[in-house]
Amino acid sequence: MYSSIKTKLFVVLLLLISFSLFAADKKIEIGIDEQLGAKIPLNLKFNDENGKEVVLKDLFTKPTVLAFVYYECPGICSPLMTSMAEMVDQTDLIAGEDYNIVTVSMDETEKPELAADKKRNYMKMIRRNFPPASWRFLTGDSASIKQLADAAGFYFKREGTEFLHSGALIFVNSDGMISRYLFPSFTQQGGYHVLPFDFKMAIHETSEGKTIPTVARVLQFCFSYDPEGKTYVLNFTRIFGAGILILAAIFIVFLKAKPKKDRNKR
Repeated sequence: MYSSIKTKLFVVLLLLISFSLFAADKKIEIGIDEQLGAKIPLNLKFNDENGKEVVLKDLFTKPTVLAFVYYECPGICSPLMTSMAEMVDQTDLIAGEDYNIVTVSMDETEKPELAADKKRNYMKMIRRNFPPASWRFLTGDSASIKQLADAAGFYFKREGTEFLHSGALIFVNSDGMISRYLFPSFTQQGGYHVLPFDFKMAIHETSEGKTIPTVARVLQFCFSYDPEGKTYVLNFTRIFGAGILILAAIFIVFLKAKPKKDRNKR
């Protein structure tokens, strides 16, 4: 009887802690909140690198790699696009047949002329035969950019002439459904890069309509953005709360198992 009451009390405590943690959780201000299975609005219009107005549904006709950047970014954007250019050469997938790439500027002040200049630079990095139409460099108005970014769970913030943001490759199928997120790793020797195997698998999963979560969930859970230091820091409140939940769950299991051991001894 006593152990039963203790068990119920700990269950209530567990629920209260869970509620307080998730109630206190705020919307991500800067970073990525994976929207697996959700659809991006393919009716949105942007300008391509030639200054021509395009509708997203005409570009997402097969598994497509979506990347949010801004073309004058001094940070991760250039390494991310360089990594994509290198990936084209390292995988046996065929651009234009197996996949497309769409790069969207998060800066509404950037124009097609700048997008065209950046495209020429990255096209020169690709050694194999690559159809230029398979990698589009888009610019657009702030409303369209925000609507697309919000649908993809990509959150950024302007700070003067620069943007605070993260970097990822978002894999979207021809229906606009988000299938996978890939986050570039960093090494001192190789810089930012995505493994060719991961890239290839993500394309196949997208073509099959699968939705595969990544470790970003863990990273977002443990890290939060520090607006003063302009960096990501460990969120000790979340980690400590999660630890309490785990310990409480273990203790409940122990309480339930202990009476059984006592009965077996008797």
